[in-house]
Formats: sequence, structure tokens, C-alpha cells
Amino acid sequence: MSTPGRPQAEGPTAQPDGAPVGPPPRARRAFSTRLSLVLALLLLAFGGLVALLGRHVSQQQEQEALQRLSHGLAGHIVGHWPEISAPDRDAAERSARAALLTMLMTVNPGVQVYLLDADGQVQHYIGEPGMVRQPQVDLGPVRAFLAGAGLPLRGTDPMGSGVPRIFSAAMFPVRAGDLRPPGYLYIVLDGAARVQVAGQLGAWPVWRGAALAAAIGLLATLGVGLFSVRQLTRPLHRLAGRLASYQRHGGAAPGPGPASAAALPAPPPVGDEVQAIEQAFERMTQRLQAQAEREQHLAADHREMMASLAHDLRSPLTALHGHLEALASETAAGAARRDTLLQVALAQSRRVNRLSQQLFELAALQAPGQVLQRERFSLAELVSDAVQKFALHGATPQVSLQGVPPGRLELDADLQLVERALTNLIDNAVRHAPPRQPVRVSLRLAGDLAEVLVEDDGPGLPEELHARLDQGQSLREPPVRRRSGGLGGLGLAIAQRVAQLHGGSLRPLQAPQGGTRLCLALPLAA
Repeated sequence: MSTPGRPQAEGPTAQPDGAPVGPPPRARRAFSTRLSLVLALLLLAFGGLVALLGRHVSQQQEQEALQRLSHGLAGHIVGHWPEISAPDRDAAERSARAALLTMLMTVNPGVQVYLLDADGQVQHYIGEPGMVRQPQVDLGPVRAFLAGAGLPLRGTDPMGSGVPRIFSAAMFPVRAGDLRPPGYLYIVLDGAARVQVAGQLGAWPVWRGAALAAAIGLLATLGVGLFSVRQLTRPLHRLAGRLASYQRHGGAAPGPGPASAAALPAPPPVGDEVQAIEQAFERMTQRLQAQAEREQHLAADHREMMASLAHDLRSPLTALHGHLEALASETAAGAARRDTLLQVALAQSRRVNRLSQQLFELAALQAPGQVLQRERFSLAELVSDAVQKFALHGATPQVSLQGVPPGRLELDADLQLVERALTNLIDNAVRHAPPRQPVRVSLRLAGDLAEVLVEDDGPGLPEELHARLDQGQSLREPPVRRRSGGLGGLGLAIAQRVAQLHGGSLRPLQAPQGGTRLCLALPLAA
């Protein structure tokens, strides 16, 4: 049983859509921030890729230009210095060839000159003994070079670096009486000396200027991209902020429009806007589904209430119509018979009037704009007047006020509504109590609440009605159905609504001797 007049917990704290509130999720970076980071990384990756491709293309062009420029170097040497291909018949020939090779490498220190036999084996070179670590030269690129294939062409580096080198090559002329195939003059154009000097000098100034220009271009592109991203995602950020504000205020956020937009505060900071919008869309979908289900239940309850209301009105109206027909017919002879029919007809008319009045009062109390006409009055005097009203009308069973009021109980409430609630409770008890057992009304004080107890020895409240009152649930949504059909508990629903409007409650108490004990709790005036 709930504590009198105290609001009861209705479960864990819930969001407007009914989902329990859990620990806040870890905030993610804003969508615009993440998009900006992705854009920056893509630009950096693109800049690095362009730099690598530029370096590769630059090397390709440099090597192709050098090879084209020196394409006929080997052929020119073989044509103008035939002694380079002379056989080693004596020391003089070997000395002359060595002098020629030394002269060639002195004129252009960046080249390396090799004499190859017909199988591609290195026969002679200028340099320290053991410099040639790869004596076998692949003749495929050499033959392609001689056949006029496209440049650049790269061949074997006899120095054993493992890096293919651009070269110039020429075949020695065939000598008369020489049974062996002629060999080749093989000149490496980007030899070790040239690579060493290029490594010392490098293209650092050129690359530094290019890198600086590329960095400035990338920064400018990044700045324009970030500005564009911010501009493009600003409506998305505002939308996510409004959705977050809408969820925090339970759907009370102002709607769009010039006036509301001017009064709308800046949207609260949110994390990932896309994630926030996705979550808000999911909650909105759940809320719409729940609202559709509520609408279906309300429609079903409305149809059921209309059917029950029709049943409640049809029964007394049918009886009233029958008695009026009996009065109008010739069979209704005699004054006693007419008086009986009139009393029954009046009772049915009062029943219809009471039902329509209760429906009207309940509809007025459930209106969202209900305003209480508060005034200060004595609750004991109001209860005494209500009991005397039933005594003057000769109510059966009798209504008695028991006990002494615990001091002066004053309320700051709507006098007419509180009187209506008391009248409904006493009337409900009178209609269900046995004729010889009086209805008992008493007052008591419970903290800052004044409680009015109405007791009878009748059959007690229906189980559903008792359960709803005990749990503080509304008696009108959905309406209570009688087993015999029709609406039930209209008077109690009015009393419950009056108590709720005043910050009080209506609840059932245990009745050890049977019957019904109802407690109307209302807050005392300050």
C-alpha cells in the first residue's frame, strides 16, 4: 500500500520515449572534425604520392635524356678508334688499348667503359683489380639497344651494385680471318663516379623549392577544404544540436520559424552529428511506434467507452420509456398504480441525470486547461455539511459522522470540487451498502495531509477498481467495465481526479470486517 499523499516511484528514470537512461556514451569527434582529418590525411597522402611520382618521372626523364644524348657514343668510339677492338697479340697493343680506355674515362669520368666478348663476359676495363663483381653482362638489353628499342634501356652493372644502369653499346666490326664472333663495347653512362657526385650535390635545392611550393599549395587546398566542410556541415551540426535539445526537453523544443529561430539558443555541443541524428531517428521511430500503439489503444478504449455509455443510457431510458407508456395507456388505472409508475420513472430519470452529470464533470476535470478556484475553508465543516445533506434527503442507509475532528483542518483548495468528491464518495457508499448498516464518515490528520475516510459494509470494490486505486492508476484510461456491462466507477474517477488536481490521492484501505474503506487525502493549507 502506498503512503498517503506521497508520490510513488514509477520505475527507473526514463527518457521521453520510455527508454531507461543509462550511462552516457563516450563522446566521439564531431563529424566535421573527422571529415576534416580525413581530408587532411588524403591531401597529405596525395602530396606524398605526387612527390614520389614526380621524383620517379624526373629520374626517368633525366636518364632518358642522358641515354639519348649519349646514344651513339659507343659506336663513335668503335668507328674512330678501331684499335680498341684489336686482339691482344703483344704488349704494345694492350698498352695502346689501355691508354685509349684511360683517355675515354678521363674525358668523361662519369662513364665506365668495358670490353665484352661475344658471350657478354667482361674482357677489359679500367680500374682497380676486383672492381668487376658481375663479369657476366646480360646481352638482352644490349641487343635491344642495337635494334633501336625505345629508351630508356637499362642493363647490367658490372660493378655489382645490383641496380640496372643506362648504357651505350656498339658491336665491334668483324675482322678478316677472325673465326670468333665480334665482341661489344659496353659503356655505363651513370657510373659510380657520377652517382657519387650526384649524391654529394643532390637535387636538394630543387626539391626544397618544389616541397615548399607543394606545401603551400596543400595548405591552401586544406584551408579551402576545411572551410567548405565547415560550411557544408553547419546545417547538419545545427540539426544534431536541435535533436539533442529536443530529446533533453522531452519534445518541448521550439519549432522552426523566424520568431522561434531568433529566440532559439545556440545548439549544445554534440559529438558525432551523424551518429546523433541516427540515434534520434531510431528514438523517433520507437516513439512513433509507441504513439501509434497508444492511439490504437485509445481508439479501442473510446469505442468501448461509447458502447458502455450507450448501455448505461439505454437501460434507464428503456425503463423510463416503458413506464411512461404504461402511464399513457388505459391499463394504468388507479392513483396508487400511477404513483408507483411515476416513482420508478423518476428514479430512472435521476439515474440518467446522474450519469450525464458525472460524464460532464469528468470530461471537464480531464481538460488540460483546468484551473482551480482556490479558497481557504474548514474541511470539518464541509464534511459535516455533506453528511447532513444526505440525512435531510432521507438516505437509506443512514450516513453518520463519527469521531471528533482532530483540530481545525483548513484547506486551500477548490471548495466546489472537494464537495463534489465527498458527495460522490458518500453517494457511492450509500448505493452499495446494506440498508440497515450505516455509512460511516470520519476525519483524521496524517502529517501535512487531512484524510477523509468513508466506510460501508457493502460487497466491496471490484478487483480491477481496487487494484487501480491501490496503485494510483487512472480509473478512466482505460475505463472500468462492469461485469454486467456499462461503465463503472465514474463517481470514484471524479473523486480521484479532484484529489490529483490538489496534490492528494484517493486510495483503498484494508477493511477487516468486509465492505469498502476509501481514504481521500488532501494537503493542508500552509
